[in-house]
Amino acid sequence: MTNKVFMVLVFAGVPLSVIGTLMHWSNILLFVIYCITIIALASYMGRATESLAIVTGPRIGGLLNATFGNAVELIISIFALKAGLISVVLASLTGSVLGNLLLVAGLSFFVGGVKYKTQSFNVYDARHNSGLLMFAVIVAFVIPEVFSMTMDEAETITFSIGISVILIALYLAALFFKLVTHRGVYQSKEDDRSSHEEETPEWSKGKAIAVLAISTIAVAYVSENLVHTFEEVGEAFGWTELFIGVVIVAIVGNAAEHASAIIMAYKNKMDIAVEIAVGSTLQVAMFVAPVLVLLSLLFPAAMPLVFTLPELIAMVTAVLLMIVIGNDGETNWFEGATLLAAYVIMGIGFYLL
Repeated sequence: MTNKVFMVLVFAGVPLSVIGTLMHWSNILLFVIYCITIIALASYMGRATESLAIVTGPRIGGLLNATFGNAVELIISIFALKAGLISVVLASLTGSVLGNLLLVAGLSFFVGGVKYKTQSFNVYDARHNSGLLMFAVIVAFVIPEVFSMTMDEAETITFSIGISVILIALYLAALFFKLVTHRGVYQSKEDDRSSHEEETPEWSKGKAIAVLAISTIAVAYVSENLVHTFEEVGEAFGWTELFIGVVIVAIVGNAAEHASAIIMAYKNKMDIAVEIAVGSTLQVAMFVAPVLVLLSLLFPAAMPLVFTLPELIAMVTAVLLMIVIGNDGETNWFEGATLLAAYVIMGIGFYLL
């Protein structure tokens, strides 16, 4: 039933997005159409990724989901940079970190916890990811904020470029560590289970890749137009650029992994659900953010890797809360509720700023 609803939304939303753009409909109406269309397209990306995850295994499946989910946000952010909306881009990066660690993980833990008393995932992966989260957010994001206080604009950009290169290099090294040199060292229960159980993917490998590719192209088109509606929508609803970036862009831009992680948790596939939530956060902090810093050099205004104090404190708090809750490799519905409560508190704060 749900798949049919999303199918209708895709086949109605994409043509309406094109027609509405060409006929210059109201930006508020177009904003709603674009958001619904992106979320519907994201459901197809999620189903395609789930099919690929069955073929490739939970680690690579989670990585694929995070990559295609973040491709949407990367595309939206590039168009926002082109339009000079640097504060929206930084806010959307903040929103992605908060959304993945608190909203996606929180909903996954809660939904899965309602069905199962406790759920477990690979504790070694959790501890490995904890160290990377500490580095990516607390070290690589806090240091530029502190040091840039005594730097001029040119020095801040140079410092941001250096940090971005280091982040990308370490992210690639982390992938090499997990997928190549230490691939079989930390075998998860889910890996063991999947080796004994045959699960049939919804779509073949070729069809799943084709759906992912077509959906990503469609999302890119809709995203470019979505960016141009932000100013008018913000004025109409009283939303600041910060709130639009942290909440609206982050939720819409990451809808693919939001849906997939919750579905995986409901099916008790917590290794994939956690890999999507935490893996996506790491990819945003260690790859998407630094790539955007480097790409911004091609535009008139370069983007420094310097966040506002509320953004920084919110991200650091989210990372510490996730590490404390997730480091034991077990989850339940109450831990999910705690993460969701933290997200709501921060959402209210950003709305009132």
